[in-house]
Amino acid sequence: MTSRRCILLSVVLLWCITHASSEKQLKLTEDKNKPPTDVDRSLSEKSPEGQLHAQKSEETRDTSKAEPDQAEKAKSEKQFASKEADVNRDDISDQQGKGVNDEAEFKRPLAKDQFQEELVIKPLPSGDIYSSFQFRTRWDIDFFQPGKKVSHYRLFPKSLGQLISKFSVRELHISFTQGYWRTMQWGQPFLPAPPGAELWVWFQDTVTDVDGAWKELTNVISGIFCASLNFIDTTNTVQPTASFRSLGVGNVTDQKFLRYALLPREIVCTENLTPWKKLLPCGSKAGLAVLLKSEKLFHSSFFSQAVHIRPICQDWQCRTMAWELRQTLNVVFDLYTTGQNKKEWSLFKMFSRTLTEACPLASSSKVYIDVTDNPQGELFELHPSSATLNQAVVLGDRRTYAVYDLKMMDTFGSLRTLNIVLRWKTSSGADMLRPLLHGERYVAGYGLQTGEIHTLISNNHPYRAFPVLLLDVVPWYLRMYIHTLTVTSKALPNKPSYIHYQPSKDRVRPHLLEMLIQLPPNSVTEVTVQFERALLKWTEYTPDPNHGLYVGSSVISGLVPSVVAMDTNSSQEYPLFSTFFPCKEESSYFVRVYTEPLLVNLPTPDFSMPYNVICLTCTVVAVGYGSLYNLLTRTFQVEEPSPGLVKRLANVIRYFRGVPPL
Repeated sequence: MTSRRCILLSVVLLWCITHASSEKQLKLTEDKNKPPTDVDRSLSEKSPEGQLHAQKSEETRDTSKAEPDQAEKAKSEKQFASKEADVNRDDISDQQGKGVNDEAEFKRPLAKDQFQEELVIKPLPSGDIYSSFQFRTRWDIDFFQPGKKVSHYRLFPKSLGQLISKFSVRELHISFTQGYWRTMQWGQPFLPAPPGAELWVWFQDTVTDVDGAWKELTNVISGIFCASLNFIDTTNTVQPTASFRSLGVGNVTDQKFLRYALLPREIVCTENLTPWKKLLPCGSKAGLAVLLKSEKLFHSSFFSQAVHIRPICQDWQCRTMAWELRQTLNVVFDLYTTGQNKKEWSLFKMFSRTLTEACPLASSSKVYIDVTDNPQGELFELHPSSATLNQAVVLGDRRTYAVYDLKMMDTFGSLRTLNIVLRWKTSSGADMLRPLLHGERYVAGYGLQTGEIHTLISNNHPYRAFPVLLLDVVPWYLRMYIHTLTVTSKALPNKPSYIHYQPSKDRVRPHLLEMLIQLPPNSVTEVTVQFERALLKWTEYTPDPNHGLYVGSSVISGLVPSVVAMDTNSSQEYPLFSTFFPCKEESSYFVRVYTEPLLVNLPTPDFSMPYNVICLTCTVVAVGYGSLYNLLTRTFQVEEPSPGLVKRLANVIRYFRGVPPL
């Protein structure tokens, strides 16, 4: 019996080997008859795999000429095998509940996605340290392709993917910020954000009810990030007409599909950071995310986390679309909040952790240290030193970075850990060039009836003027007098070339003011508008009404001239032939600046009066009505007075004598 089984197994194995070789010969024979394409020619000429493929094709061509009968036999066997494979595929699709109509659908590859992470550390002129994390996930897929439903997620977060599909979101930008970025001390940030929570979304042009989708979307995002975005309603939502243009490809140009909201009083804490970290492919277990320790991040001068989703092109011709998810986190550490006594920084001192490995799912993981102001090492010492230097134009300025590639094992050294240390050699920092565009805002006036909002926009370029777009959203309880709007530059009137104003409605919508202003060179432009404070209902005040109410930051957007292309000193020596060619660096770059949020005091009633009224009412009810009610409901009975002590003693004696009591 055993010998028969062995013989039967040998026959089956031999048939399988013969069947496989026949299919291989048939495939090579078909490749011989098929004319080569341009891709095949380039592959055969460039890659070793292509040369090997061409060599095998020549061998197969000779073999097919010698054995035509065997090729025909293999062809018939392949047809049988293909029919059998179709039957097996139908069985598999029935078991999975998914019917496959054609072979192309079955063989279609899954969408490609990739993940990159980086950390940029920049010593600031004030002695602080600016750390910027950026995690980029790219997915080569189109959520809105007709007849296609995305159900498989690998690196792209499923919660955000389902949100994009359900609400037909074209772009989504959300940020949570604690603190205010000090532009005049720290320079321009890589990714600006206003204090509090900011959300602006572009919807697809197929959405019919944009306001309904916006309301549902804010509630869903509020649950994802554990934030108070569910308080976003029509009273703090606007529809800009010129600001916040789409950043992705295939832009939706109609502004009615754009919604913008700002919550300046939103508090950022660990509950917002934890779900943000869970969106990363590796979470906080590996890669640069291990440095994101809440205890250290929130013990800083500035903290901002953001999520940006937009469509991008897969190739330079932009024939197909991909989706990009950028998760950014910016934090500024200073000497005072960290308790350090000297200007010495390291990854362990900033984050209480060091780097041990890159994220296994990341295609690129790098750390950049800005050493532009330290070319010869006269300001600070960097340990361990990096042999790789990279130059790039960032925000119109040419910067030099020391690069540490975490994908290379030599970066971690023999201790299998990376702790970058910056030791300052001098107490004085590098000189900082003033930002070319800067904005400020404050409230003027006296009393609790009227006031003025002053917005100052500075153009620090010595000889170039450029336009900026100002967006100002003012709550309805500050009733603006738009006829008092004045714009002055260098004590002269400056007429805006574009003004869009949407008046507010009480308890319905806020004021919306957009202006396109030309900023003269080396000037400060002041925008002033008067307002009147409204008296709210006592239920509309915050729990701490005497603290005041917050007004969101103004948004200033513009194309700022590049610092690289700016040359104010003509005495510098340059080659004469350089005057024949224009500057190769980009002449301008887009920047968005946020002003400070305003804290406005409103007429506030004496909230102690309701307490006094309640106490007085309770006293009157208890004393007056209580006494009257007691008299009306009490029952009275006549009781004889109790006898005295002498009488009681006499009655006791009379009792023992047998005489009736008195």
